[in-house]
Amino acid sequence: MSTRRQFMMTLVPAAAALTAVTGARAQAAKIDEKDPAAVALNYKHDATKVDAKANPTYKAGNNCANCQFYQGKDAWGACPMVGGKLVNGKGWCKVWAKKA
Repeated sequence: MSTRRQFMMTLVPAAAALTAVTGARAQAAKIDEKDPAAVALNYKHDATKVDAKANPTYKAGNNCANCQFYQGKDAWGACPMVGGKLVNGKGWCKVWAKKA
């Protein structure tokens, strides 16, 4: 067996293993309501718990799932406003903007 072939037979499985590990680590974490970014945006996991008096831009029915910044179709999706962390589709924050 040639040295090149041995190298490739070692490299391919190693690269596949590295990709699997990196992909698992790259998966975003769910944001905590106490996270500084969440606090700054008045983010709540449950939009029905938003204090409407403290957040005059909040309107019933507005939530992360119908916000232009929400990236995903699952119950939790990434949001660039909080550094790509996962937000609850039923959540809300003060930078909510209607999805086009």
